[in-house]
Amino acid sequence: MSIPTPHNTAKAGDFAKTVLMPGDPLRAKWIAENFLTDARLVNNVRGVQGHTGTWKGVPVSVMASGMGIPSIGIYSWELYSEYGVENIIRVGSAGGCQDDVELRDIVIAQGACTDSNFAHQFRLNGTFAPIADYTLLSTAVEECRRRGARWHVGNVLSADNFYSDGQDSPDQWKRMGVLAVEMESAGLYMTAARLGKRACTICTISDHLYRSGELTAEERQSSMNEMIEVALDTAAAVV
Repeated sequence: MSIPTPHNTAKAGDFAKTVLMPGDPLRAKWIAENFLTDARLVNNVRGVQGHTGTWKGVPVSVMASGMGIPSIGIYSWELYSEYGVENIIRVGSAGGCQDDVELRDIVIAQGACTDSNFAHQFRLNGTFAPIADYTLLSTAVEECRRRGARWHVGNVLSADNFYSDGQDSPDQWKRMGVLAVEMESAGLYMTAARLGKRACTICTISDHLYRSGELTAEERQSSMNEMIEVALDTAAAVV
C-alpha cells in the first residue's frame, strides 16, 4: 500500500506524529476548530475528517475512527503504516461498570478486554492481551493528577455489540473488575502492537450500565473538554 490510501487522501507529512482519534467525524472537526491552532483539513474521504494543527506549539492531528474495532482497525493501520504516525490517543465516551465510576469521570484504558475475533488475523497460538503504551498512559495519568480530574486506570471492554438480545450481560466483566465498556480500544491496541507503535485510550464516562442517568449533549461537550485537554497535553509531552 502507498499514499493516498483507499480511505485517506492526505499527502506525506500531512499528519503529525501524534493523532487524537474520536469516533465521530464531527467531534474531530469540533476538536480541531476549538483546540488546535491553524488547523487545516487533510482528509475527508467518506466524511471521516482528519485535521492537523498545533497545541501549545506542538504539531497534533485529530481524525475520526468511526464506530467499532473494524473501523478503527482500518484508520489506525493506515495512519501507522503509511503516514508515519507514532502515537494514537483514542478520545471518546464509555459506559461505566464499577460502583465507584461516576458520570464525567475519566477512564484511562490500561488494558482492553474484548469479545471480538480481531486477533484471529495474527494467527497467535494463545490469547493476546491488548495493553496501552506505558509512556502515553503514565503521562495521561500525570496530566489528570495535575489538573485534579477524577480518573481511573484499568481494564475496559471493547465490545462488538452495542445492541444485544440480552444474552451477553456485562455482569461477568464487571466481576472481573472491568471499569467501562466502549467499542474500539482492543483493535487499536492490537494494531499498534503489530506495527510497533504506541496507543492509549482516554474516555469520559457518559452513562452507567448499572445506574440510571446519562450526560446531556451539553454536559458531554463540557465534560469531554477536560478529557481532550488531558489527551492534548499528553501529546505535547511525548514529542
